[in-house]
Amino acid sequence: MVIQHHLTSYAGLPVVEFPSRDLEEERARSSRSEARRTGTPPVPVPPDPALEAALRDPGSVAWRLRSMFCEEEEFAPYVDRFLAAVDTTGIRALLVGGWCDFTEDAAAEPARDLLIAHADRFPALRSLFFGEIVAEEYEISWIQQADLAPLLAAFPELTELTVRGAGDPGPAESDAPDAGLLRLAVPGHTALRRLTVQSGGLPGHVCRQIASSGLPALEHLELWLGVREYRGDAVPADLDPVLSGGAFPNLVHLGLRDAEDTDAWVEALAEAPLTTGLRTLDLSLGTLTDRGARVLLGAPVFRRLQRLDLHHHFVSPDLCERLRGEFTAAGVEIDVREPRGDRDETYPAVTE
Repeated sequence: MVIQHHLTSYAGLPVVEFPSRDLEEERARSSRSEARRTGTPPVPVPPDPALEAALRDPGSVAWRLRSMFCEEEEFAPYVDRFLAAVDTTGIRALLVGGWCDFTEDAAAEPARDLLIAHADRFPALRSLFFGEIVAEEYEISWIQQADLAPLLAAFPELTELTVRGAGDPGPAESDAPDAGLLRLAVPGHTALRRLTVQSGGLPGHVCRQIASSGLPALEHLELWLGVREYRGDAVPADLDPVLSGGAFPNLVHLGLRDAEDTDAWVEALAEAPLTTGLRTLDLSLGTLTDRGARVLLGAPVFRRLQRLDLHHHFVSPDLCERLRGEFTAAGVEIDVREPRGDRDETYPAVTE
């Protein structure tokens, strides 16, 4: 599975993209090509009604900022044009991706720094997706990232942060050893309630940074753990402060998705004090086998959940039916779709 499509909604709002000059030129080329194909005169590209409506009421949508090729326009002037064209004071949700030169080690830092520099232009911003990049643009495991603690510091009222990418595992060309790598050691942020990190491989040290962050309001934590080949070496011990219940006392949703060894995480969760307070547990996109399924069936703590998501798993049909039947009987909504038990090897759904 690869992430092929941009989001059409985010933070409960429809997504509207502010078009870059490259996107406008691409649409114009398509119009000219269609005119040649049909033998008709070329016509101007019609206005986008969704964009026009969003310009009239900027707070009614989540805005996507994306400048893919930078042939017609670099990312910084694109953002300047957005700030000049849109009343940003009411914008509640923002998606940022396609910051031009993906191959640079520090590719994400200029985009991060632009947001920080213009933070005062977004007083109502509550939800931010940093790195909304799809596979056609760049593979998830290759997406360069940055230290995002300063970004959170610049937006103290932010309640939701979604991040895609943890840094390319290849050798860095920069003199800075951490260039292009995700860092999330947040000393303190009292408003953040939802944190999602999507990656093809999430390093253990990033998990430790998150676990040691001061996020007292955090209710929803979702981590895509990925594979060791792409630096995804996190193990349960890296999240000990979280699993103990001490790091985030208000946490009610935990997602440990896309794991290379879901069974090990299930075994840790069966003994973790945190699990007793969870309402929803998401272990989807991973590698759950009969070993982990038996732990789920044998540990009463999992019957306290409201919802358990296991879709994309390697559990045998008989145990899968037991999971479905016993958890449903206990009042737990369970998702056991997408069985992969007939495969010789286990693998998480999202890697490269």
